[in-house]
Amino acid sequence: MTGAADCSLGAALRALRTELDLPGAFPPEVLAEAAEAARAPDLSAHKDATDLPFLTIDPPASTDLDQAMHLERRRDGRGYRVHYAIADVAAFLRPGGALDAEAHRRVTTLYFPDDRIPLHPAVLSEGAASLLPGEARPAALWRIDLDGDGVAVATDVRRALIRSRAKLDYAGVQRQIDAGTAEEPLALLRDIGRLRAEQEVARGGISLDVPEQEIVERDGSYGLAYRATLPAEAWNAQISLLTGMAAARLMADTGTGILRTLPLAPDGAVARLRRSAHALRIDWPHHVPYAEVVRSLDPEKSNHAAFLQECTTLLRGAGYTVFEGGDLPDPAVHAAVADLYTHCTAPLRRLVDRYASELCLAATAGKAPPEWVREALPALPKEMAEGTRRAGTVERACVDLVEAALLEGREGELFDAYVVDVQDRDPSTGTVHLRDPAIVGRIEGGTAPLPLGERLRVRLTRAGPAARTVLFAPA
Repeated sequence: MTGAADCSLGAALRALRTELDLPGAFPPEVLAEAAEAARAPDLSAHKDATDLPFLTIDPPASTDLDQAMHLERRRDGRGYRVHYAIADVAAFLRPGGALDAEAHRRVTTLYFPDDRIPLHPAVLSEGAASLLPGEARPAALWRIDLDGDGVAVATDVRRALIRSRAKLDYAGVQRQIDAGTAEEPLALLRDIGRLRAEQEVARGGISLDVPEQEIVERDGSYGLAYRATLPAEAWNAQISLLTGMAAARLMADTGTGILRTLPLAPDGAVARLRRSAHALRIDWPHHVPYAEVVRSLDPEKSNHAAFLQECTTLLRGAGYTVFEGGDLPDPAVHAAVADLYTHCTAPLRRLVDRYASELCLAATAGKAPPEWVREALPALPKEMAEGTRRAGTVERACVDLVEAALLEGREGELFDAYVVDVQDRDPSTGTVHLRDPAIVGRIEGGTAPLPLGERLRVRLTRAGPAARTVLFAPA
Protein backbone atom coordinates (compact mmCIF):
# COMPACT_ATOMS: atom_id res chain seq x y z
CA MET A 1 0.00 0.00 0.00
CA THR A 2 1.47 3.38 -0.96
CA GLY A 3 1.99 6.29 1.44
CA ALA A 4 -0.86 8.17 -0.21
CA ALA A 5 -3.12 5.18 0.23
CA ASP A 6 -2.05 4.93 3.88
CA CYS A 7 -3.05 8.55 4.45
CA SER A 8 -6.40 8.17 2.70
CA LEU A 9 -7.07 4.95 4.62
CA GLY A 10 -6.27 6.62 7.94
CA ALA A 11 -8.62 9.48 7.12
CA ALA A 12 -11.33 7.05 6.06
CA LEU A 13 -10.99 5.08 9.32
CA ARG A 14 -11.29 8.28 11.35
CA ALA A 15 -14.35 9.27 9.31
CA LEU A 16 -15.85 5.82 9.93
CA ARG A 17 -15.64 6.27 13.70
CA THR A 18 -17.48 9.57 13.40
CA GLU A 19 -20.05 8.32 10.90
CA LEU A 20 -21.01 5.32 13.04
CA ASP A 21 -21.12 7.45 16.20
CA LEU A 22 -18.81 5.06 18.02
CA PRO A 23 -17.69 5.58 21.63
CA GLY A 24 -14.61 7.74 22.06
CA ALA A 25 -12.41 8.18 25.10
CA PHE A 26 -13.71 7.01 28.45
CA PRO A 27 -15.23 9.81 30.58
CA PRO A 28 -13.06 10.95 33.50
CA GLU A 29 -15.42 9.50 36.12
CA VAL A 30 -15.22 6.08 34.42
CA LEU A 31 -11.42 6.17 34.34
CA ALA A 32 -11.29 7.21 37.99
CA GLU A 33 -13.62 4.39 39.04
CA ALA A 34 -11.63 1.87 36.98
CA ALA A 35 -8.34 2.98 38.51
CA GLU A 36 -9.76 2.63 42.03
CA ALA A 37 -11.21 -0.79 41.21
CA ALA A 38 -7.87 -1.93 39.82
CA ARG A 39 -6.23 -0.99 43.12
CA ALA A 40 -8.86 -2.63 45.34
CA PRO A 41 -11.01 -5.34 43.70
CA ASP A 42 -13.51 -7.26 45.81
CA LEU A 43 -11.76 -10.57 46.52
CA SER A 44 -13.78 -11.55 49.58
CA ALA A 45 -15.33 -14.63 47.94
CA HIS A 46 -12.25 -15.91 46.09
CA LYS A 47 -10.52 -19.08 47.24
CA ASP A 48 -6.82 -19.56 46.49
CA ALA A 49 -6.23 -21.67 43.38
CA THR A 50 -2.84 -20.21 42.46
CA ASP A 51 -1.26 -23.66 42.84
CA LEU A 52 -2.79 -24.78 39.52
CA PRO A 53 -0.38 -24.03 36.63
CA PHE A 54 -2.75 -22.27 34.24
CA LEU A 55 -1.81 -21.12 30.75
CA THR A 56 -3.44 -18.84 28.19
CA ILE A 57 -3.65 -19.28 24.41
CA ASP A 58 -4.31 -16.11 22.42
CA PRO A 59 -3.03 -14.17 19.41
CA PRO A 60 0.53 -12.98 20.15
CA ALA A 61 -0.32 -9.29 20.55
CA SER A 62 -3.36 -9.81 22.80
CA THR A 63 -3.23 -8.39 26.31
CA ASP A 64 -6.95 -8.58 27.19
CA LEU A 65 -6.83 -12.23 28.27
CA ASP A 66 -10.25 -13.60 29.25
CA GLN A 67 -9.50 -17.32 29.63
CA ALA A 68 -6.84 -19.54 31.15
CA MET A 69 -6.88 -23.34 31.31
CA HIS A 70 -5.30 -26.28 33.03
CA LEU A 71 -6.03 -29.77 31.69
CA GLU A 72 -5.34 -33.02 33.47
CA ARG A 73 -6.34 -36.66 33.65
CA ARG A 74 -8.80 -37.56 36.37
CA ARG A 75 -7.24 -39.39 39.28
CA ASP A 76 -9.68 -42.27 38.92
CA GLY A 77 -8.33 -42.82 35.41
CA ARG A 78 -11.79 -42.50 33.86
CA GLY A 79 -11.36 -39.41 31.77
CA TYR A 80 -10.23 -35.81 32.04
CA ARG A 81 -10.65 -32.71 34.17
CA VAL A 82 -10.88 -29.26 32.56
CA HIS A 83 -10.04 -26.27 34.76
CA TYR A 84 -11.13 -23.16 32.86
CA ALA A 85 -10.66 -19.76 34.46
CA ILE A 86 -12.68 -16.81 33.17
CA ALA A 87 -11.73 -13.24 34.11
CA ASP A 88 -13.98 -12.10 36.97
CA VAL A 89 -14.97 -8.63 35.76
CA ALA A 90 -17.64 -8.33 38.47
CA ALA A 91 -14.89 -8.22 41.09
CA PHE A 92 -14.00 -4.77 39.73
CA LEU A 93 -17.39 -3.26 38.82
CA ARG A 94 -19.89 -1.63 41.15
CA PRO A 95 -23.42 -2.35 39.84
CA GLY A 96 -25.03 0.90 38.75
CA GLY A 97 -21.74 2.80 38.87
CA ALA A 98 -20.17 4.86 36.10
CA LEU A 99 -18.02 1.94 34.91
CA ASP A 100 -21.03 -0.38 34.72
CA ALA A 101 -23.12 2.20 32.84
CA GLU A 102 -20.33 2.78 30.32
CA ALA A 103 -20.01 -0.97 29.67
CA HIS A 104 -23.73 -1.09 28.88
CA ARG A 105 -23.25 1.77 26.44
CA ARG A 106 -20.35 0.05 24.66
CA VAL A 107 -21.54 -3.61 24.86
CA THR A 108 -18.54 -5.10 22.99
CA THR A 109 -14.94 -4.30 22.17
CA LEU A 110 -14.65 -2.94 18.62
CA TYR A 111 -11.57 -3.72 16.53
CA PHE A 112 -9.93 -1.49 13.90
CA PRO A 113 -6.74 -2.09 11.88
CA ASP A 114 -4.98 0.69 13.76
CA ASP A 115 -6.66 0.55 17.15
CA ARG A 116 -9.58 -0.80 19.16
CA ILE A 117 -12.42 0.67 21.17
CA PRO A 118 -12.43 -1.42 24.37
CA LEU A 119 -15.41 -2.43 26.47
CA HIS A 120 -13.54 -1.52 29.66
CA PRO A 121 -10.65 0.89 30.35
CA ALA A 122 -7.20 -0.54 29.68
CA VAL A 123 -6.25 -0.39 33.38
CA LEU A 124 -8.73 -3.26 33.79
CA SER A 125 -9.05 -5.01 30.41
CA GLU A 126 -5.29 -5.09 29.75
CA GLY A 127 -4.19 -4.86 33.36
CA ALA A 128 -5.77 -5.76 36.67
CA ALA A 129 -8.62 -7.92 35.28
CA SER A 130 -6.64 -9.60 32.48
CA LEU A 131 -5.27 -13.10 33.16
CA LEU A 132 -1.70 -12.05 32.46
CA PRO A 133 1.12 -14.48 33.27
CA GLY A 134 2.74 -14.30 36.67
CA GLU A 135 -0.09 -12.31 38.24
CA ALA A 136 -2.70 -13.43 40.77
CA ARG A 137 -6.07 -12.62 39.22
CA PRO A 138 -9.72 -13.06 40.29
CA ALA A 139 -11.61 -15.53 38.11
CA ALA A 140 -14.74 -17.59 37.78
CA LEU A 141 -13.05 -20.99 37.92
CA TRP A 142 -14.87 -23.79 36.10
CA ARG A 143 -14.11 -27.43 36.81
CA ILE A 144 -15.67 -29.78 34.28
CA ASP A 145 -15.08 -33.53 34.49
CA LEU A 146 -15.26 -35.58 31.29
CA ASP A 147 -15.48 -39.32 30.85
CA GLY A 148 -13.20 -41.23 28.49
CA ASP A 149 -15.38 -40.28 25.51
CA GLY A 150 -15.30 -36.58 26.29
CA VAL A 151 -18.83 -36.40 27.74
CA ALA A 152 -19.27 -33.94 30.61
CA VAL A 153 -20.21 -35.82 33.78
CA ALA A 154 -19.76 -33.15 36.50
CA THR A 155 -19.61 -29.35 36.56
CA ASP A 156 -18.63 -26.82 39.22
CA VAL A 157 -17.83 -23.11 39.12
CA ARG A 158 -16.51 -20.98 41.99
CA ARG A 159 -14.75 -17.69 42.49
CA ALA A 160 -11.00 -18.13 42.84
CA LEU A 161 -7.64 -16.42 42.63
CA ILE A 162 -5.59 -18.00 39.85
CA ARG A 163 -2.14 -17.41 38.37
CA SER A 164 -1.25 -18.10 34.76
CA ARG A 165 2.24 -19.50 34.24
CA ALA A 166 2.53 -18.92 30.49
CA LYS A 167 1.05 -16.80 27.68
CA LEU A 168 1.08 -18.98 24.56
CA ASP A 169 -0.06 -18.34 20.99
CA TYR A 170 -1.82 -20.72 18.61
CA ALA A 171 1.08 -21.24 16.20
CA GLY A 172 3.49 -22.02 19.04
CA VAL A 173 1.02 -24.42 20.65
CA GLN A 174 0.52 -26.18 17.32
CA ARG A 175 4.28 -26.57 16.86
CA GLN A 176 4.75 -28.02 20.33
CA ILE A 177 1.92 -30.50 20.00
CA ASP A 178 2.94 -31.58 16.49
CA ALA A 179 6.56 -32.05 17.56
CA GLY A 180 5.58 -34.03 20.65
CA THR A 181 7.37 -31.58 22.96
CA ALA A 182 4.28 -30.24 24.74
CA GLU A 183 3.99 -31.18 28.40
CA GLU A 184 0.85 -33.08 29.36
CA PRO A 185 -1.42 -30.19 30.41
CA LEU A 186 -0.94 -28.69 26.95
CA ALA A 187 -0.71 -31.98 25.04
CA LEU A 188 -4.13 -32.93 26.42
CA LEU A 189 -5.64 -30.03 24.47
CA ARG A 190 -5.47 -32.17 21.33
CA ASP A 191 -6.92 -35.26 23.02
CA ILE A 192 -9.79 -33.41 24.68
CA GLY A 193 -10.40 -31.17 21.66
CA ARG A 194 -10.72 -34.18 19.36
CA LEU A 195 -13.06 -35.98 21.76
CA ARG A 196 -15.27 -32.91 22.04
CA ALA A 197 -15.28 -32.59 18.25
CA GLU A 198 -16.49 -36.19 18.07
CA GLN A 199 -19.25 -35.33 20.55
CA GLU A 200 -20.19 -32.38 18.32
CA VAL A 201 -20.60 -34.76 15.39
CA ALA A 202 -22.66 -37.17 17.50
CA ARG A 203 -25.15 -34.51 18.57
CA GLY A 204 -25.41 -33.02 15.06
CA GLY A 205 -23.46 -29.81 15.70
CA ILE A 206 -21.42 -28.03 13.08
CA SER A 207 -18.31 -25.82 12.95
CA LEU A 208 -17.74 -24.11 9.62
CA ASP A 209 -14.10 -24.17 8.52
CA VAL A 210 -14.30 -21.12 6.27
CA PRO A 211 -10.93 -19.44 5.52
CA GLU A 212 -11.10 -16.06 7.24
CA GLN A 213 -10.29 -12.82 5.45
CA GLU A 214 -8.24 -10.78 7.93
CA ILE A 215 -6.39 -7.49 8.01
CA VAL A 216 -2.64 -7.92 8.59
CA GLU A 217 0.04 -5.32 9.31
CA ARG A 218 2.90 -5.25 6.81
CA ASP A 219 5.86 -2.89 7.07
CA GLY A 220 3.85 -0.27 8.94
CA SER A 221 0.92 -0.53 6.55
CA TYR A 222 -2.03 -2.90 6.14
CA GLY A 223 -2.89 -5.73 3.80
CA LEU A 224 -5.31 -8.64 3.60
CA ALA A 225 -4.80 -12.38 3.82
CA TYR A 226 -6.88 -15.53 4.04
CA ARG A 227 -6.13 -17.32 7.28
CA ALA A 228 -6.85 -21.01 7.61
CA THR A 229 -7.74 -22.08 11.14
CA LEU A 230 -5.10 -24.15 12.91
CA PRO A 231 -6.21 -27.39 14.59
CA ALA A 232 -5.09 -25.91 17.93
CA GLU A 233 -7.62 -23.10 17.48
CA ALA A 234 -10.39 -25.60 16.87
CA TRP A 235 -9.38 -27.64 19.94
CA ASN A 236 -9.29 -24.48 22.04
CA ALA A 237 -12.69 -23.44 20.71
CA GLN A 238 -14.08 -26.80 21.84
CA ILE A 239 -13.07 -26.00 25.43
CA SER A 240 -14.92 -22.69 25.22
CA LEU A 241 -17.97 -24.41 23.68
CA LEU A 242 -17.89 -27.03 26.43
CA THR A 243 -17.98 -24.28 29.07
CA GLY A 244 -20.77 -22.38 27.31
CA MET A 245 -22.86 -25.55 27.15
CA ALA A 246 -22.17 -26.37 30.81
CA ALA A 247 -23.20 -22.82 31.77
CA ALA A 248 -26.42 -23.08 29.79
CA ARG A 249 -27.28 -26.36 31.54
CA LEU A 250 -26.72 -24.77 34.96
CA MET A 251 -29.07 -21.95 34.02
CA ALA A 252 -31.68 -24.35 32.68
CA ASP A 253 -31.55 -26.39 35.89
CA THR A 254 -32.23 -23.32 38.03
CA GLY A 255 -34.83 -21.74 35.72
CA THR A 256 -33.19 -18.36 35.15
CA GLY A 257 -30.70 -17.44 32.47
CA ILE A 258 -29.76 -15.95 29.14
CA LEU A 259 -29.06 -18.27 26.21
CA ARG A 260 -27.40 -17.79 22.86
CA THR A 261 -30.02 -19.22 20.52
CA LEU A 262 -30.20 -19.96 16.79
CA PRO A 263 -33.38 -21.38 15.22
CA LEU A 264 -33.20 -24.22 12.75
CA ALA A 265 -32.87 -23.02 9.17
CA PRO A 266 -36.21 -22.89 7.32
CA ASP A 267 -36.85 -25.47 4.61
CA GLY A 268 -36.55 -22.82 1.91
CA ALA A 269 -33.01 -21.91 2.99
CA VAL A 270 -31.95 -25.55 3.01
CA ALA A 271 -33.51 -26.07 -0.42
CA ARG A 272 -31.56 -23.10 -1.76
CA LEU A 273 -28.37 -24.56 -0.28
CA ARG A 274 -29.09 -27.87 -2.01
CA ARG A 275 -29.38 -26.02 -5.33
CA SER A 276 -26.03 -24.37 -4.65
CA ALA A 277 -24.47 -27.75 -3.88
CA HIS A 278 -25.76 -29.09 -7.19
CA ALA A 279 -24.41 -26.06 -9.07
CA LEU A 280 -21.04 -26.48 -7.37
CA ARG A 281 -20.90 -30.21 -8.18
CA ILE A 282 -20.94 -31.21 -4.52
CA ASP A 283 -22.56 -34.54 -3.79
CA TRP A 284 -25.38 -34.20 -1.25
CA PRO A 285 -27.60 -37.30 -1.15
CA HIS A 286 -31.09 -36.60 0.21
CA HIS A 287 -30.60 -38.90 3.21
CA VAL A 288 -27.37 -37.18 4.31
CA PRO A 289 -27.69 -34.38 6.93
CA TYR A 290 -26.36 -30.93 6.13
CA ALA A 291 -23.78 -31.10 8.94
CA GLU A 292 -22.29 -34.31 7.55
CA VAL A 293 -21.87 -32.74 4.12
CA VAL A 294 -20.10 -29.72 5.60
CA ARG A 295 -17.65 -31.89 7.52
CA SER A 296 -16.65 -33.64 4.29
CA LEU A 297 -15.56 -30.41 2.56
CA ASP A 298 -12.02 -29.25 1.84
CA PRO A 299 -11.79 -25.43 2.02
CA GLU A 300 -8.69 -25.54 -0.21
CA LYS A 301 -10.90 -26.54 -3.15
CA SER A 302 -12.53 -23.53 -4.75
CA ASN A 303 -15.97 -25.12 -5.18
CA HIS A 304 -15.90 -26.37 -1.58
CA ALA A 305 -14.84 -22.95 -0.30
CA ALA A 306 -17.69 -21.37 -2.24
CA PHE A 307 -20.16 -23.81 -0.74
CA LEU A 308 -18.85 -23.18 2.78
CA GLN A 309 -19.43 -19.49 2.18
CA GLU A 310 -23.00 -20.29 1.13
CA CYS A 311 -23.45 -22.39 4.29
CA THR A 312 -22.97 -19.34 6.49
CA THR A 313 -26.45 -18.19 5.43
CA LEU A 314 -27.95 -20.97 7.56
CA LEU A 315 -26.23 -19.59 10.67
CA ARG A 316 -27.82 -16.16 10.49
CA GLY A 317 -30.45 -15.17 13.01
CA ALA A 318 -28.57 -15.98 16.24
CA GLY A 319 -29.68 -13.95 19.23
CA TYR A 320 -29.86 -13.82 23.01
CA THR A 321 -32.93 -15.06 24.84
CA VAL A 322 -33.75 -14.52 28.52
CA PHE A 323 -35.87 -16.94 30.52
CA GLU A 324 -37.16 -16.81 34.08
CA GLY A 325 -39.60 -18.88 36.07
CA GLY A 326 -38.34 -22.27 34.92
CA ASP A 327 -39.71 -22.45 31.38
CA LEU A 328 -37.09 -22.54 28.63
CA PRO A 329 -37.65 -20.32 25.58
CA ASP A 330 -38.61 -21.67 22.16
CA PRO A 331 -36.23 -22.12 20.50
CA ALA A 332 -33.84 -22.80 23.37
CA VAL A 333 -31.13 -24.59 21.41
CA HIS A 334 -28.41 -23.06 19.27
CA ALA A 335 -28.83 -24.93 15.99
CA ALA A 336 -25.12 -24.93 15.10
CA VAL A 337 -24.10 -26.14 18.57
CA ALA A 338 -27.06 -28.55 18.61
CA ASP A 339 -27.52 -28.03 22.34
CA LEU A 340 -28.24 -25.39 24.95
CA TYR A 341 -25.48 -22.80 24.84
CA THR A 342 -24.58 -19.40 26.26
CA HIS A 343 -21.75 -16.88 26.01
CA CYS A 344 -19.74 -16.77 29.23
CA THR A 345 -16.04 -16.97 28.33
CA ALA A 346 -15.16 -13.43 27.12
CA PRO A 347 -16.30 -10.91 29.78
CA LEU A 348 -13.46 -8.48 29.08
CA ARG A 349 -14.77 -8.02 25.54
CA ARG A 350 -18.50 -8.83 25.67
CA LEU A 351 -21.04 -7.48 28.15
CA VAL A 352 -23.37 -10.49 28.45
CA ASP A 353 -20.64 -12.84 29.66
CA ARG A 354 -20.35 -11.05 33.01
CA TYR A 355 -24.03 -11.71 33.68
CA ALA A 356 -23.81 -15.33 32.56
CA SER A 357 -20.95 -15.92 35.02
CA GLU A 358 -22.96 -14.43 37.87
CA LEU A 359 -25.99 -16.61 37.07
CA CYS A 360 -23.84 -19.74 37.07
CA LEU A 361 -21.96 -18.84 40.24
CA ALA A 362 -25.28 -18.32 42.01
CA ALA A 363 -26.66 -21.60 40.63
CA THR A 364 -23.65 -23.57 41.88
CA ALA A 365 -23.89 -21.94 45.31
CA GLY A 366 -27.60 -22.73 45.52
CA LYS A 367 -28.49 -19.04 45.80
CA ALA A 368 -30.77 -16.71 43.89
CA PRO A 369 -29.01 -14.52 41.31
CA PRO A 370 -27.95 -11.08 42.60
CA GLU A 371 -30.67 -8.47 42.21
CA TRP A 372 -28.50 -6.33 39.93
CA VAL A 373 -28.27 -9.28 37.56
CA ARG A 374 -32.02 -9.96 37.54
CA GLU A 375 -32.77 -6.28 36.96
CA ALA A 376 -30.46 -6.13 33.94
CA LEU A 377 -31.58 -9.38 32.27
CA PRO A 378 -34.69 -8.15 30.38
CA ALA A 379 -32.74 -5.46 28.50
CA LEU A 380 -29.67 -7.58 27.68
CA PRO A 381 -30.94 -9.25 24.47
CA LYS A 382 -31.66 -5.90 22.83
CA GLU A 383 -28.40 -4.39 24.08
CA MET A 384 -26.41 -7.35 22.79
CA ALA A 385 -28.22 -7.38 19.45
CA GLU A 386 -27.35 -3.74 18.88
CA GLY A 387 -23.77 -4.17 20.07
CA THR A 388 -23.22 -7.27 17.93
CA ARG A 389 -24.69 -5.52 14.89
CA ARG A 390 -22.38 -2.56 15.45
CA ALA A 391 -19.32 -4.81 15.83
CA GLY A 392 -20.20 -6.61 12.60
CA THR A 393 -20.64 -3.30 10.79
CA VAL A 394 -17.25 -2.08 12.00
CA GLU A 395 -15.51 -5.33 11.03
CA ARG A 396 -16.97 -5.39 7.53
CA ALA A 397 -16.41 -1.66 6.96
CA CYS A 398 -12.75 -1.95 8.00
CA VAL A 399 -12.16 -4.84 5.59
CA ASP A 400 -13.96 -2.92 2.83
CA LEU A 401 -11.76 0.12 3.45
CA VAL A 402 -8.51 -1.87 3.35
CA GLU A 403 -9.66 -3.66 0.17
CA ALA A 404 -10.49 -0.35 -1.47
CA ALA A 405 -7.17 1.20 -0.40
CA LEU A 406 -5.17 -1.79 -1.64
CA LEU A 407 -6.72 -1.58 -5.11
CA GLU A 408 -6.87 2.21 -5.40
CA GLY A 409 -5.51 3.31 -8.78
CA ARG A 410 -5.73 -0.17 -10.32
CA GLU A 411 -9.12 0.27 -12.00
CA GLY A 412 -9.17 -1.53 -15.32
CA GLU A 413 -6.72 -4.26 -14.27
CA LEU A 414 -7.61 -7.94 -14.68
CA PHE A 415 -7.58 -10.48 -11.83
CA ASP A 416 -8.15 -14.20 -11.41
CA ALA A 417 -11.08 -14.92 -9.09
CA TYR A 418 -13.69 -17.52 -8.35
CA VAL A 419 -17.40 -17.00 -7.89
CA VAL A 420 -18.65 -17.73 -4.36
CA ASP A 421 -22.18 -16.37 -4.52
CA VAL A 422 -24.80 -15.67 -7.18
CA GLN A 423 -27.98 -13.71 -6.55
CA ASP A 424 -31.20 -15.63 -7.16
CA ARG A 425 -33.01 -12.65 -8.68
CA ASP A 426 -30.12 -11.55 -10.87
CA PRO A 427 -27.68 -14.40 -11.63
CA SER A 428 -25.33 -11.97 -13.41
CA THR A 429 -24.63 -10.33 -10.02
CA GLY A 430 -22.81 -11.94 -7.12
CA THR A 431 -19.59 -12.15 -5.13
CA VAL A 432 -16.08 -13.17 -6.13
CA HIS A 433 -12.97 -14.12 -4.16
CA LEU A 434 -9.54 -13.06 -5.33
CA ARG A 435 -6.66 -15.15 -4.02
CA ASP A 436 -4.02 -12.49 -4.56
CA PRO A 437 -4.68 -9.95 -3.21
CA ALA A 438 -7.07 -11.52 -0.68
CA ILE A 439 -10.16 -9.61 -1.75
CA VAL A 440 -13.88 -10.43 -1.55
CA GLY A 441 -15.89 -8.15 -3.80
CA ARG A 442 -19.15 -7.63 -5.61
CA ILE A 443 -19.35 -8.42 -9.32
CA GLU A 444 -21.97 -7.08 -11.68
CA GLY A 445 -22.43 -5.79 -15.21
CA GLY A 446 -22.26 -9.05 -17.14
CA THR A 447 -24.91 -10.38 -19.50
CA ALA A 448 -24.61 -14.09 -18.69
CA PRO A 449 -25.28 -15.91 -15.41
CA LEU A 450 -22.20 -16.14 -13.20
CA PRO A 451 -20.63 -19.63 -12.94
CA LEU A 452 -20.98 -20.41 -9.22
CA GLY A 453 -17.83 -22.03 -7.85
CA GLU A 454 -15.91 -21.56 -11.10
CA ARG A 455 -12.79 -19.53 -11.80
CA LEU A 456 -13.43 -16.30 -13.63
CA ARG A 457 -11.30 -13.54 -15.07
CA VAL A 458 -12.59 -10.21 -13.70
CA ARG A 459 -11.87 -6.53 -14.28
CA LEU A 460 -11.71 -4.00 -11.43
CA THR A 461 -14.18 -1.20 -12.15
CA ARG A 462 -14.18 0.76 -8.86
CA ALA A 463 -11.88 1.12 -5.85
CA GLY A 464 -10.62 3.65 -3.32
CA PRO A 465 -11.28 4.52 0.34
CA ALA A 466 -13.59 7.35 -0.64
CA ALA A 467 -15.93 4.83 -2.27
CA ARG A 468 -15.28 2.38 0.59
CA THR A 469 -15.87 -0.55 -1.73
CA VAL A 470 -14.50 -2.47 -4.66
CA LEU A 471 -16.51 -3.55 -7.69
CA PHE A 472 -15.67 -6.00 -10.44
CA ALA A 473 -17.13 -6.94 -13.80
CA PRO A 474 -16.57 -10.07 -15.91
CA ALA A 475 -13.52 -9.54 -18.12
